[in-house]
This record gives sequence, structure tokens and C-alpha cells, in this order.
Amino acid sequence: MQLYHHPYSLDSQKVRLALEEKGIDYTSNHVNPITGRNMDASFFRINQSARLPVFQNGSHIIFNTIEIIQYIERIAVVSLGGDDTFFSSREVVEWMHKIQAWNPKYFTLSHVPEKYRISVSKFNRQVIIARMSESPELASAYHCKLKDAYETEDKLKNPLVLKRSKEHLVRLLDEVETKLKETAFLAGDEFSMADVMLIPVLARLVLLNVEDEYISSRPNIAEYWVLMQQRPSYKK
Repeated sequence: MQLYHHPYSLDSQKVRLALEEKGIDYTSNHVNPITGRNMDASFFRINQSARLPVFQNGSHIIFNTIEIIQYIERIAVVSLGGDDTFFSSREVVEWMHKIQAWNPKYFTLSHVPEKYRISVSKFNRQVIIARMSESPELASAYHCKLKDAYETEDKLKNPLVLKRSKEHLVRLLDEVETKLKETAFLAGDEFSMADVMLIPVLARLVLLNVEDEYISSRPNIAEYWVLMQQRPSYKK
């Protein structure tokens, strides 16, 4: 099994955490989007969205984060000889989708120094243009990525885009805070794939140095976050 990912990709972190929690062996392949490696033709041919992560098991390739985690869960159940009762409950799946609905892209980029962000964006556009000329059969797909890059820069100039992202995050965290008042974990009294989805979000907030505003101000999440950092899967 192959995982194409980057250590600071939020969705990659979710999948890596699921693999560690389930004890699944895999081959790690780093693909650095900052240096444009996700635009290399060999990778782009199997994944024209160029998004990370990508999970491959033989000829079976999955791009969707939740689908990858559910596939990992099925592998773990089969290897243990379990049945359907070992799969995530409806509540767990609902939480997984709620968390995944928050797109961290604009929130994260807004905390990156503008000079650095613009420099990386310009470099990536140059990479796309170069790959387009090297692989003309993929020119149409590369053109879509070039358009996405320009649209991202335009949206970052729009304060409403960031405002909506922040508001969405606050709504999500407030709902999580309420739930953790009742249960030890996000979907009940046992650790689940819902927690796997949430932990990297909290780690991202710490990385961006906004922990006080979004985590420490919510006592149930703050306590939960301390405990989650002690899990062997998180440490690894």
C-alpha cells in the first residue's frame, strides 16, 4: 500500500493518523506541493486534481480523504476477522463529514506572510506552465490548475472569504465543545475515526499560533487536546 502525502497537508495528516491507529503498514511517498512535485507528470497522470493525499493499493487508487479512511478501516476489520459492527457508526461518519466540510486552505494561507505566499504561488505557476509544455497531452488539466492558482490569490484578497472560513471554523469548534461536555471523545466514549479527523485540525491551529483563540478558550476542547497528544499514533 502506497500513501502519497506531505507532512503538513491537513488531509494527509488525517489519513496518516488513521493508518497508525489501525496499525496498517504502508509505504510513505512524500510529495511536496511547495516545490511543485504534485505537478510532476508521473503524479499528475494518476491524480489531475494534484491534491494530497492519494492512497494506492495495487490498482485501486483513492483520492477522497474520508473514502481513504473508510477503506483503511475496512482493511483493519478484515485483517482482524471482524464484521460490520466494527465499522464506524452513523454518528462517527456524520462527524467526519462535518469536519471535512471546513476547508482550511484560505484560513491557513491568511496566516502565511504575504511575501512568502506570493513567492511560492508565483513559483508554482511557473512549474505548471513548464509541465504544460513538457506534457502537452495533459495541457488542459494543467490549465485548470493554473486557473485555480490565480483564483486562490484573488480570493485571498477578499476579506469575506476569510471571514466565512473563520465563521465556519468557529461554528464547528463550538459544536465540538458542546459535544465534549457530554462524552470523552467526539462520537461517544470510545476513540473513533471522528477523532482522527479532528486532531489534525487542532494541530493546525497550534501550528498557526492561534491556539489561545480557538482551543484554550474552549475548556472541553483544551482538555481533549492535551489527551489526544498523548496517543502513540499522534506522537509518531
